[in-house]
Amino acid sequence: MSDGRYLAHGIGGAKDLPISPELAIAGAVAALTVSFTVLALAWRSPRYDAATSGRPALAFVQEVVDSTAFRVVLRVLGMAVFAYGAYAAVLGQDLLTNPVFGMFYVWWWVGLVPLSLLLGPVWKAISPVRTINLAFAKLSGSDPDHGVFTYPERLGVWPAAIGLYAFVWMELVYQFSTELGPVRLWVATYVAVMLLGGALFGNTFYERADPFEVYSSLIAKLSPWGRRDGQLVVRSPLANLDSVTVRPGLVAVMAVLFGSTAYDSFRESSFWVRHIQSSETSVALLNNLALLGFVVGVGLVFAVGTAATGVGPDTPRWSLPDRFAHSVVPIIVGYMVAHYLTYLVEVGQLTLIQASDPLGTGQDLLGTGDWSVNYWLSYHPTLLANTKVLAVVLGHVVGVVAAHDRAIKLLPKRHQLTGQLPLLLAMVFFTAGGLYLLFAA
Repeated sequence: MSDGRYLAHGIGGAKDLPISPELAIAGAVAALTVSFTVLALAWRSPRYDAATSGRPALAFVQEVVDSTAFRVVLRVLGMAVFAYGAYAAVLGQDLLTNPVFGMFYVWWWVGLVPLSLLLGPVWKAISPVRTINLAFAKLSGSDPDHGVFTYPERLGVWPAAIGLYAFVWMELVYQFSTELGPVRLWVATYVAVMLLGGALFGNTFYERADPFEVYSSLIAKLSPWGRRDGQLVVRSPLANLDSVTVRPGLVAVMAVLFGSTAYDSFRESSFWVRHIQSSETSVALLNNLALLGFVVGVGLVFAVGTAATGVGPDTPRWSLPDRFAHSVVPIIVGYMVAHYLTYLVEVGQLTLIQASDPLGTGQDLLGTGDWSVNYWLSYHPTLLANTKVLAVVLGHVVGVVAAHDRAIKLLPKRHQLTGQLPLLLAMVFFTAGGLYLLFAA
């Protein structure tokens, strides 16, 4: 694993964009502006309402998904992968060939995106900490849904935002992120905090404080699967997106997810590499400040862009950022696809190969040890570049649609269009800045 391709993002990544950055950025900004103009002319009433939209899923699909056997299978699968990773982490060698690094940085972090888009809130279904908490509750005769205390509403999803920041810091900034000890400590701390929180506040803690459950559940809002009065329904992802619950800290979660991805591109840019190499300031300090700056910057730009819109007498101005935060979800997905596509496909395959020999002793437990990584995507850079740019543009266009639909619901008629202009400017800034960083990396 000496190839430099595997030394970024904790263990690796690769990007080649052989198309004109100026053309891509200009086209993306034009697409965003045209989309807003079309919406302003043709979309004058709300179209997406999670409370009324969607058609019931097929009866047998509902029966399977709601069956105890299906839920048990998912929990067992989640615990099996967790136990296998723990086995490699505790007994395996402290080398990059240990599959725990790929399981931690690739399968867990990036793999949750496509799984949640296709299947819904996957982490909630397979979470090993939920399963362990359930087992403890069964043994003690308590209810896993209720803890000793009631979860404070004012905390919202702030704990999840902090947990997500701890992960991206570990992945992108911490200089020993590819050593086994720190990864073991991070996971052990995560499990301990989650189990303690579950005991104190019940399953509500996982819904609002587990960084990976909050992350997966937000991405799942762009899946076609939803619930209405407990019934499984199939509906437009935009209607699903309308069902994002507004809670304190939601903008912070979005800022961490979006800002960390932007920083990941920035830290690989020639400008930043030259700067940290020539600076007398500690590299670790510079990287920490840059990551924090990107996260805070994204949050501020979005908060100001939404709070600057026209509001009605019953809508506090600073309540708007959390109410519009759902519109950032498709943008996050777009940048995740653009930035991590080859990382997931190629390093994900490599992890599966390495997982067959978790202890590095020449075993082939999964029968994948003699497989080889397929680099087809990297061998087609033009297709890859177009896919990445399209993902970014499509993410922003869907975000503009979601924001427009919410604005029509919230803003008074005299401000429904002009009131969106500050948010549109923020979106244009995100589009141009994100694509620039993607090309600069």
